[in-house]
Parts: sequence; structure tokens; C-alpha cells
Amino acid sequence: MKKALLPLAILAALPATALADEEVTIYGRANVSVDFLDDGADYSKVNVSSNSSRLGFRAQRDFDGITGIMQIEQEIDYSDSGSNWASRDTFAGIRGNFGMVRLGKFDTPFKRARGPANLFGDQLGDMRNLTRAYDGRFDERMPNTVHYQTPSLNGFQFNLAYSVHEGRDADADGSDNAYSTSLTWSEGNFDLALAYENFDSNRSRGGRDAIRLAAAYDIGDATLVGFFQTIDHDNDVFDSDVYGIGASYKLTDKTAIKGHYLVRSADTQDGDSDMLAVGVEHRLGSQLRIYANYAMVSNDDNANLNPWSQARTTGTPGSFGDTASGLSLGLRFDF
Repeated sequence: MKKALLPLAILAALPATALADEEVTIYGRANVSVDFLDDGADYSKVNVSSNSSRLGFRAQRDFDGITGIMQIEQEIDYSDSGSNWASRDTFAGIRGNFGMVRLGKFDTPFKRARGPANLFGDQLGDMRNLTRAYDGRFDERMPNTVHYQTPSLNGFQFNLAYSVHEGRDADADGSDNAYSTSLTWSEGNFDLALAYENFDSNRSRGGRDAIRLAAAYDIGDATLVGFFQTIDHDNDVFDSDVYGIGASYKLTDKTAIKGHYLVRSADTQDGDSDMLAVGVEHRLGSQLRIYANYAMVSNDDNANLNPWSQARTTGTPGSFGDTASGLSLGLRFDF
């Protein structure tokens, strides 16, 4: 039996009473699409992509006001029958009036701070195609991490995560740690997130730090969003600013259109890129939606980014100095 199937066999053997008490939850997402991708040079093909599809298990139990929590989540590749056990947010911890403390591997507060402006998450046109470029990468899932989250106070919430090291053991000189913080505020029509993150010099892809600000404002059926990120890397070639605006609008209760425009301004000469994405989404139910997106990235001579490489199984790179574009027809089923 494959290792990835063992958890299903274990859960199938759990007492029925445990599942009936909803202390154990099985959940997941199937997000797949058919994409036509063109790098603006030699590549122009149709692909099938699995887009951050996942399968997870959660458990919790209350102990006189302190709740024990755990989660195991793995990516599922519907396009090529692949998966890696516990490859996504996997942790154990406790929750109570004091907030939440957990240990494991999971999205950093900095990564989650893009939420207010995240119109194309896990789809063609995802902002991470610019914010997570080259070795100036953020939006990471840090291992060996301790995370504290405060309770919400008048809409404010603070997060602090400290990654002790990468791999199984700490680096000999102790300079492979990282930390991530965020302050979020949600009140009425406003949703704001401010975050800071730092990686030490021996961390993968080198020492670097960044500041991120994301905002959203609801106006009836419309939502306006804005985003800014600045990166400072030990290797100046990866320094950059990413900024842009976007909006979504509900045409009906089930159908919405959306779009954003983002610019990556790099310190590298002729290294800038800009991305335009537009899309429409129709919800067939609370757990099932279909969508269609078009996105394009225009590159200067020393940039080769594209709108499809992040959170998706399609991995073809862009072409230096060209405009990469794609059209995606997808389906997302949450369960």
C-alpha cells in the first residue's frame, strides 16, 4: 500500500463515535483547469493543471477551556496522479482565550497577509508570479516553526512565527532561522494586512527581508483592492518592489468578474515585469465553482516571468523580453 493511502486506511478504522462528535474532519479541494499557454517565443501549447489541490485531516478536542488542535494536509496532483504526504500545512498546538500556539510547517503570517488583495489565488494570474520571483522569494511555507496568534481585539490580530531552522537539524553557525510577523485589521467594509518577514543568510535562496501591505474595501457588490511589497536581498540583483490594484464585481449572486494589474519594479537593469489578469467565476453551489481567466506578463529584456508558474503544476518558464499569456478554464470543488 502506498504511503499516501495509509492515512485513509487509518481514518477508516477510527471508531464511528469519534467522527460523529466531529472531532476528526476530512476535507479537501480539487482545483483543476485546462490552459492554453504561450511564452511569446517558441512555446504555445494546451496543458492540464492541478492548482494547489489538497486533501487534509483535522482533529480537535476541548480540555476545560483549552482546545488541542492538529492538522495534516497534503497536495494532490490531479493532473499526474501524484501527491506528497504532509507537504502542506501540518501542525499541532493549542487554542484558548489567550489565542493560539502551534508548531509545525505552515504558511507564514507574511504569506497569508496577501489575503485582502488575493483575487486570483491558485489560478492563472496569481500575484505570486511576481511576488515570488527568482531568489527574492517570499510567500513560503516555513518548516520547524513556532507560531503565536493573538485573539481578535476590536478587529485587530497579531501573528508572530519563528522558524528555528531548515532541514532536520539547525545550521552549525545558527544563521538559518527566519521569522515572520503580521498585523491584520478587519472592520465593516475594510480589510487590511501589514506584514514583515526576514530570512537569515544561510536560509535557502539567501538572506532577505520584505514588507507587505494589502487592503480591500467593499462597496456594495464591488470590492476594490490594493497591494504593495518591497524586498531587500543580500544579493541586490533580487531587490524589487511589487505594487498594483484590482477589483471584483458581483454580476449576480452566483457570478462575479474580477481583474488586477501588478508591476514588478526590479533593481536589475531592464528587469521589470507587469501582469494583467481578468476573469469570471460562476458558483454552482457553495462548494462548486467554474471559472475562466486570461492573464499576461510583459517582460523587459532581463526578465522571463509568466502568469502561470505559481501554485499550479504547469512549469514551463517564460521567455526573456517577451510577453507570456494564457487562457484558463477551470473547476474548483471544495469538500
